[in-house]
Amino acid sequence: MKKNNVNSKQTGDPDCNILNKGENIMIYVVIGTIILFVLIRNIVIVPEAHAYVVETLGAYSKTFTTGLNLKIPLIQRVEKRVSLKEQELDYPPQPVITSDNVTMQIDTVVYFSIREPRLYCYGVDNPMLAMENLTATTLRNIIGEMELDETLTSRDKINSRMSKELDEATDQWGIKVHRVELKNIMPPRDIQDSMEKQM
Repeated sequence: MKKNNVNSKQTGDPDCNILNKGENIMIYVVIGTIILFVLIRNIVIVPEAHAYVVETLGAYSKTFTTGLNLKIPLIQRVEKRVSLKEQELDYPPQPVITSDNVTMQIDTVVYFSIREPRLYCYGVDNPMLAMENLTATTLRNIIGEMELDETLTSRDKINSRMSKELDEATDQWGIKVHRVELKNIMPPRDIQDSMEKQM
């Protein structure tokens, strides 16, 4: 009698074994689903001509480039998505004063691209505002060294000088300035009238 009891304990109830196996399979399925979900949530696909700046625990760690990238869950995050395409900034007319004390309005267009996403992200707090202010001050400095007549006839010279100076200044922000164009040079109304009369 005792032997039979021992044998029944060792073999166990077949229904219990099936239930245990079913519970184990469910646990594995749930764990597998969670792992798959976490992996999918942390796959980062970067489109063409873009870069993503990634931080690990709040510090810069890497830059994701075009294609499939994987970030570490809970530890890494995408801090900034950056376009590497050439961009255009069209600034409103700025008041500038020539060396012979004539005040006029000049509006500019700056063509640039982001060369280094890390520097663009961490180099200056607001890159676009910094570019606008830098463009305005550079324009004032250049025009301030020229007389009115020279300003009106030296558009290409001003463009190339501004391009060079802006490119050098924005290098530390990861920005490459390709070219600067002066759209309109608007002298005071009385000078415009006298110019029209001469024509």
